[in-house]
Amino acid sequence: MSAKLHLQKLSVGTNDVSDLAAWQDTKRAQAPDGLPRHVTRMWPKREAELLGGGSIYWVVKGSLLCRQRIDRLDEYIGSDGIRRCAIVLDPELIRVVPTIKRPFQGWRYLKSEDAPMDLPKGREEEEALPESLSAALAEIGIF
Repeated sequence: MSAKLHLQKLSVGTNDVSDLAAWQDTKRAQAPDGLPRHVTRMWPKREAELLGGGSIYWVVKGSLLCRQRIDRLDEYIGSDGIRRCAIVLDPELIRVVPTIKRPFQGWRYLKSEDAPMDLPKGREEEEALPESLSAALAEIGIF
C-alpha cells in the first residue's frame, strides 16, 4: 500500500461487513456511475494524500473490519442546497485484521503505519472474534 493517508469512518447501523455491502448495493448509496459512495458534510483538506491510493477503513460495531480504496471525491449538493463531499469508493470491500476503535463522530485521518493489515487471502470470510476477546487481545498488544 503506497498511500500515506487514509480515512476511518463508523459504519452506523451495520452489524457486519455483509450489512455494509448490502447498503452500498442500494441506489441511495451510489454515485451516478453506480460506484458506492459515502456523503459527508466536510471536505477533506488533505485530498491529494487520500487520492494517492488511500482507503476508507470502516469501523463496524467497535472494530475496524474492512477497507475500500477511495477513487475520487465528488461535490454533492443535497436537497437542502448545502455543498457536501461524496467519497466515491471502489466496490471491493477488503477485510483487514480486526482492530478495536472507540466511537467518534465524522471521520478521522489514519496514517498508513497505523492502519491494520489486510487479512491474508482465504481468511476474508472468517468470523470476527467476540468484541470482549478482541479488546482483551488489543489491550495486551496481540491485536
